[in-house]
This record gives sequence, C-alpha cells and structure tokens, in this order.
Amino acid sequence: MYRFLAILSFYKPFVIWSFLVTAVVAFFNAQIAPAIATKLFLTVFAWYYVSETPNKRKLTFYKNLGISPFKLFSIMFLIDCILTVFYLSVFREFT
Repeated sequence: MYRFLAILSFYKPFVIWSFLVTAVVAFFNAQIAPAIATKLFLTVFAWYYVSETPNKRKLTFYKNLGISPFKLFSIMFLIDCILTVFYLSVFREFT
C-alpha cells in the first residue's frame, strides 16, 4: 500500500498535464484508442525526460522503495488510462 501511495505522489505533478492532453484529444477526437496511444507516447517521453535529466534523483527514492522505473511508469500509465477512459466516457455522454 505504501508503494502505491508513493507512485501516486510521483504521478501528482503529471495529473494536470495529463488532463489538459486528454481535453485536447477529446476536443478533436473523442475516441479511446487515439487517447491511449497519445498517453503511451507521453509516458515514454516522461520516462525519458526523468531518466536523462537531473530529475533522475527522484528515481533513486523509488528504487530504494523497491519500485523499478519500469514498474513506476507502467503503473502510472495504467492509472492515467483509467482516468482517461472515465473522462472520455463522460465527455461522450454530454456531446
């Protein structure tokens, strides 16, 4: 449970950006597959950004908790996908 809360704390700064990207994707194309593909691309970009910049120190904390970077970003992607599907489902009902 502590590991999951640690992953959520890592995901917190990305939530606003994720929501903005989801809103833009929903405005142009409210389908789930393009939104998930966009989120996958952004997750890979976030992994590259964090691992290749001075933000790499943040990953050390999660490694000490026993969370590998792959596990961290894959769970972050799954949480993001769940939020995206929920948002797009609500968006489609009102448009």
